[in-house]
Amino acid sequence: MAQSIQALREQIAARAREIKALVEDKNTAWGTEQQEKYDAGIKEIEDLKAQVDRLERTMNLLGEEDQAGALGDAAAHRARAAGATTAEASRVRTLFATWLRQGDRALSAEDWSVIRNTMSTTTPSEGGYTVATEIARAVADALKALGGMRSVATVLQTSNGQEINFPNSDGTAEEGEIVAQNATANDADISFGTTPIPVYKYSSKVVTVPVELLQDAVIDIEAFVNTRCTARVGRITNKHFTIGTGTGQPKGVVVASSAGKVGTTGQTTTVILDDLIDLEHSVDYAYRELGRCRWMMHDSTFKVVKKLKDSTGRPIFIPGYDGLGGKAPDTILGYPVTINNHMPVMAANAKSILFGDFTYYIIRDVLTATEFQRYTDSAYAKKGQVGFNLWARAGGNYTDVGGAVKHYANSAT
Repeated sequence: MAQSIQALREQIAARAREIKALVEDKNTAWGTEQQEKYDAGIKEIEDLKAQVDRLERTMNLLGEEDQAGALGDAAAHRARAAGATTAEASRVRTLFATWLRQGDRALSAEDWSVIRNTMSTTTPSEGGYTVATEIARAVADALKALGGMRSVATVLQTSNGQEINFPNSDGTAEEGEIVAQNATANDADISFGTTPIPVYKYSSKVVTVPVELLQDAVIDIEAFVNTRCTARVGRITNKHFTIGTGTGQPKGVVVASSAGKVGTTGQTTTVILDDLIDLEHSVDYAYRELGRCRWMMHDSTFKVVKKLKDSTGRPIFIPGYDGLGGKAPDTILGYPVTINNHMPVMAANAKSILFGDFTYYIIRDVLTATEFQRYTDSAYAKKGQVGFNLWARAGGNYTDVGGAVKHYANSAT
């Protein structure tokens, strides 16, 4: 099945290269024949990607136990790095699964000794694990796939939650001078500032699991709890990194960005090519030439933008691919596109499209604050359930002051 997926990806890559060559062939006028080839190629790529998605979902269902235990695997890895044998490392993961299923009392004093050497613990009234650095990194890696911000921002991992003030300085307007012979050079001091990156305490909300499910040895409880909890934390943090207000929560990149282009009258739920070009050029060339600029938008906005054409009738969208022959992202006007469904959808006054260098948005994870808790009090026991909760501390802020990221705002009318 894996070979079939790879073969499909190679077909996608081949078709994408053909479309790219077709669109970039400026020696041939764009006409009905070229448009038909383009449309047919796009449809074939979409069909092939749908096949890949179906096969991957099937593989995921068949191989859940192979994916399971990101937390337990990380603990076992730490044990091996500390010199433990394979059997000892395997025991670490087994103990974590036992704790998830049966709680603190299921572990002996010897078991707790092993855990303290690999994961560290806390012992609140409900019981909990304050997970080790390697395990916290596994959780952070899992969050990366949820939303889009972590895949393009700069992510810092710190050992504590003390406030960090990130230095910033805008040098885009600075320039030198010509100095006459024997004359004195003028002063032009650099102005520095700081941007705070505080962290906030996040909860996955309690995931309740029936006791019967915990007692069923066939069910991979590690994968179930880890996936549910990390997905919940991933969604809320991505939302805040995107549209957070900055008051009692991280300031999102949409809120922090400056205006690059306001849509022309009538563009309340649409955008025209000229507006995208204006948005692109609203970001200083000093940022664009670094090669890190990209678009960010909701998938529904992407659907609209993909249909735009230039003055010759050529589409501005070129599909990406991922195969043995290389990897390339979807592009608009030659820049990669990041889909983030926490971006505002197009509506009157909506800041629906971002363009720029997103590495100036800093995401900060406090690894030592990642904690799993297991709840067995009466509120759950009387329902025959056990609750699990993932605690994490994270923050984010936009640290640039020179306009590295600009937004397109739809017209008010």
